[in-house]
Amino acid sequence: MVSVAARRGGVAFAESRGLSQRRATALLATARSSLKYESKKAAADAPVIGRMKELSAKYPRFGYRRIQVYLERAGFVMNAKRMHRLWRTAKLQLPKKRPRKRVRGTAREVPESPITSNEVWSYDFVFDHAANGQQIKCLTVVDEGTSEGLAIDVAGSIRSRRVIEVLSRLISERGAPKVLRSDNGPEFVSHALLKWIADAGIESALIEPGKPWQNGTCESFNGKFRDECLSIEWFRSREEARVLIEQWRRHYNRASEHPSVYVIEEKRFC
Repeated sequence: MVSVAARRGGVAFAESRGLSQRRATALLATARSSLKYESKKAAADAPVIGRMKELSAKYPRFGYRRIQVYLERAGFVMNAKRMHRLWRTAKLQLPKKRPRKRVRGTAREVPESPITSNEVWSYDFVFDHAANGQQIKCLTVVDEGTSEGLAIDVAGSIRSRRVIEVLSRLISERGAPKVLRSDNGPEFVSHALLKWIADAGIESALIEPGKPWQNGTCESFNGKFRDECLSIEWFRSREEARVLIEQWRRHYNRASEHPSVYVIEEKRFC
């Protein structure tokens, strides 16, 4: 069906061609009273769309779900259907294929390496299997300032809710970091996790797809984790994997190639 707004436009076009208003509305099955109607929706949506465009310019690779989290923090609370409608109205959809060459900008760059501890945490997943066939999914969390392995959570399936639980425990023990860096995995871009990060006042930094070197500290940690633990140990079950992996993490943090960890631990207990 043709929308009411489109029929009103058709009436205006017919009048410009010489037809009377009565004749044009009759042909297009449009009530004459609707011609003077002025929608209030555009005026109500204008502040939201304006703020949406500002956030989209600041975070050019964010979709409407991620922008909605920031809009809710600014006081613009709405459901997903209205958010998607306004997003399409503002024509802010992300391109399906990104160009090979992109203009560099501060909003798109990956944050620089931290100077001290507890500034930037990076997290990722590593997969393996036990001898009994169970899948082993490991969530690794690394402090980029010290290369310390903060946690390795081992389970068969780790979704966004469990990621939030692990991060909440670490924050209660060490305090919140300034930035959380990760790839664009579905667990890391879920609405629940992004909302929790925003409510905690933490900045999220997602690396660009196909560029794992932007998360180099975590990738280096995961490589050593696989070479020194997963490729060597033979896990008979997932429970045994949890114990041995935690032992490796503690040994890794006390290794000689990470003297900064000892300095932090000495300050912590002084």
